Amino acid sequence: MPTKADWRDAKRAPIKDLVAGITVAIVALPLALAFGIASGLGAESGITTAIIAGALAAIFGGSRLQVSGPTGAMTVVLVPIVHQFGISGVLLVGLMAGFILLVAAFAKIGEHVHRLPTSLIEGFTAGIAIVITLQQFPFIFGVAASDSEKVWAGAADVVLRGFENLHLPSITMALVLCFVILYGSKKWAKIPFALISVGLAAAISTFFGIDVETIGELPARIGNFDLQFLSSGNLVALIPSAFAVAALAALESLLSAKVADKMRGGGEQHDSNRELFGQGIANLVVPFFGGVPATAALARTAVNVRSEAQSKLAALTHSIVLALVILIFAPLVAQIPLAALAGVLLATTARMIKPRELMKLAKESNLDALVLTCTFIATIAIDLISAVILGLALSLALRKTKLAAIDRRYPPVDEKETLGD
Repeated sequence: MPTKADWRDAKRAPIKDLVAGITVAIVALPLALAFGIASGLGAESGITTAIIAGALAAIFGGSRLQVSGPTGAMTVVLVPIVHQFGISGVLLVGLMAGFILLVAAFAKIGEHVHRLPTSLIEGFTAGIAIVITLQQFPFIFGVAASDSEKVWAGAADVVLRGFENLHLPSITMALVLCFVILYGSKKWAKIPFALISVGLAAAISTFFGIDVETIGELPARIGNFDLQFLSSGNLVALIPSAFAVAALAALESLLSAKVADKMRGGGEQHDSNRELFGQGIANLVVPFFGGVPATAALARTAVNVRSEAQSKLAALTHSIVLALVILIFAPLVAQIPLAALAGVLLATTARMIKPRELMKLAKESNLDALVLTCTFIATIAIDLISAVILGLALSLALRKTKLAAIDRRYPPVDEKETLGD
């Protein structure tokens, strides 16, 4: 639970925290809208998650610098659930994942999550980036999404239909925004190019009457938590998905917190188990408001740290600012083109893949190269759960084989014989 130390931190530098919170909100707005659409529940679901889960995770979490909300990795897990069980299935999965995270927090599992192999995590992250990119093809080509269960197969179908009837406005808008965000952010890191680009795209498409699909009016009620859906059959069927969501939330949140500690330096240290507790509370509450499962967002957390946030007040401010934006400017948000948000996600995924680091890791050992490659391919070709299980099993098996080979090459020395000699 929140402590007196949290309140003392909030009083220490409130102006810095408020400025950091506003800055993060500017970055988070287009991402929250984009990830909500990518999950299959809509832009309103993404922004709801950023507001409610972001506030609760900040208050109850174990990091002073963490910012939570919808993320790209989570959307990859949610899309198959939406196709099979609908919106009610996603909301129930989020609720179940919240309970699992609370159990993990009290069982002190958070202390052990960081032990996963780096090659597995990097291959997993790169695979997720490719999957998110493929999910944007319907918005880029301006055609309806495919019904295929496999993302890569659906993307191939979209590309074929897209080239049959090219929709140049959508393609141009997505690619131009992606380039502007990547190039601009590299040259002038403090300028929120994502928000500016999305705003300009909405203004230009509205003023010139460009034929692109937009977000549309945000509904007053988001989602519907159907209590009749809470049958034993549905609960059992969704258990694997709930564990996958909980595992992903735990992994992404704790890795993000660890990165935030390193960025800040000066002895900054998060509480892993309390962070799991905060994510659990957030995921327990947000389904009742129609939000998607949430986790810590590394991109937003990094912006928070660079903006000199000092306490949880910054993340809380980010949620409040997003709520005010939606309440006041909802009609303007409705005019944002889906292709523009696809461009934002293309830029996001481009930053997720770091070729130099992947090559360096692959060159360290054949074991790391194999685990990284297999996890990467499985994430794209199969699904996230199978990819993590495969990568972990392969890593453990290969390390055990390597240790056995070392033992055969350098057998243990008999101490008695050594002393006798």
